[in-house]
Amino acid sequence: MSPAAATTSPAATEVPEASPRAALQGLKVLELGQLIAGPFAAKTLADFGAEVIKIEAPGAGDPLRKWRLLKDGTSIWWQVQSRNKRSLALDLRAPDGQALVRQLAAEADILIENFRPGAMEGWGLDPEDLLAANPRLIVLRISGYGQTGPYRNRPGFGVIAEAMGGLRHLTAEPGRVPVRVGVSLGDTLAALHGVIGILLALQDRHRTGRGQVVDVALYEAVFNCMESLLPEYSAFGAVRQAAGSALPGIAPTNAYLCKDGGYALVAGNGDSIFKRLMQLIGREDLAADPALADNAGRVARVEELDQAIGAWTAQHSVAEVLALLDKASVPAGRIYTVADIAADPHYQARGMLESLTLADGTPLTVPGTVPKLSRTPGQHRRLAPTLGQDTEQILAEMGLDPNQIQDLRARGVIQ
Repeated sequence: MSPAAATTSPAATEVPEASPRAALQGLKVLELGQLIAGPFAAKTLADFGAEVIKIEAPGAGDPLRKWRLLKDGTSIWWQVQSRNKRSLALDLRAPDGQALVRQLAAEADILIENFRPGAMEGWGLDPEDLLAANPRLIVLRISGYGQTGPYRNRPGFGVIAEAMGGLRHLTAEPGRVPVRVGVSLGDTLAALHGVIGILLALQDRHRTGRGQVVDVALYEAVFNCMESLLPEYSAFGAVRQAAGSALPGIAPTNAYLCKDGGYALVAGNGDSIFKRLMQLIGREDLAADPALADNAGRVARVEELDQAIGAWTAQHSVAEVLALLDKASVPAGRIYTVADIAADPHYQARGMLESLTLADGTPLTVPGTVPKLSRTPGQHRRLAPTLGQDTEQILAEMGLDPNQIQDLRARGVIQ
């Protein structure tokens, strides 16, 4: 996709003041996390106007800077995860660094961290102490297993949370090894639950004037999305098994092979939708069968229905199948690659393909902001920072003079 075809966003070296229309304009956020979950939560807040100061270790910074594909030594992913943030390179292990964090936290609205439980306390940054100094502070703590419980001290990554939360068991073809989701879904779900927790805490603070701790466990964020998994086991002893591209207990919905070798995803599981689908594929007998009038009846005969739909799709290309299903108002789609996404007019029309220019003049397309707010939309205000890019400016804003800043730099506390 040509960058000119996307929504444009100017490259910025300063942090423009968030628009008065920004939903979170005026909120000050301190991000102490790294990699994915904590920084994704902070990125979401920054997209909607919050001022985010990202604290990174001097020298290497956030390890995400070196993850996946690199350009000039820095991950392209960095431009998504750290946009709209400022970088303060500061050693959390140094007493002077910890004192600076406490000073920043005393003026902040929100602090986000995703270290292993106990790390903050070990650095003299116990959230309860931070709350005592700033009762309005909201602290988001994201960890693998939460701040309590017998597993709290275990290291946790998103892929482990996806397995413990019940998702990994279902992501496979029957009888084959379960596969991981191709992105860090556990981390992202935890981040979004963290944002929800922050917004709930802000609402409570509006009433009471008091902040609180938001405790998000990666595995719980995944488990929260597992729908009827637990009550089905509780009521019937049913352990849901992997079902490939189908969705057990809901029919018909599956991926169907087409004439050109591609797959069409067809969701004909609504009662009236099912009738329209059967009429379209020439199976009036199934459309009129009273035993198939509801989902329970269709589930009992799902193999028969899948064979009927598959026989029809095998006679057409993916494009032909989707055109016919769209005309019949049957939900359907194809499996997108990122190349499909980059060329899709709907993505473009919705502002989801945002074009920016890196500091060296290189054009880059990145995802737009989500969700879409009619009155206070999100905004890409500046490029992701280089390591320590804003250290001196932030410390000056805190009241440190040039000599103090130089002394901290000489001792390796900041970069």
